[in-house]
Amino acid sequence: MQTEFVIVVADVNCEWSGESPRYRCYVNDELFTERTWIWPDMYLEESIQIQAEPGLYNIRYELVDTDAAKLSVSNFKIKIGPASVDQTGCLTIQESAHENA
Repeated sequence: MQTEFVIVVADVNCEWSGESPRYRCYVNDELFTERTWIWPDMYLEESIQIQAEPGLYNIRYELVDTDAAKLSVSNFKIKIGPASVDQTGCLTIQESAHENA
């Protein structure tokens, strides 16, 4: 089956005190990124590039250091590719029409 390239973007925000917390982003159970949050009073528009077969994928974020931090993710949207995503991070990649060479 042909794979498709999609870019999903989301707004990530973290409220924290003390040491900078770390967070992870997974697509299904595959770790896509781990970052240390270093931006006080700002949010990050994170871009996730995925090359995968058409189907359903779950995007989730979690804090590694949960003691003094709260992570929120919103405004999921598709930037590029044949896909749709809802606000819970449920991504559906569709098969696109490819031209034969």
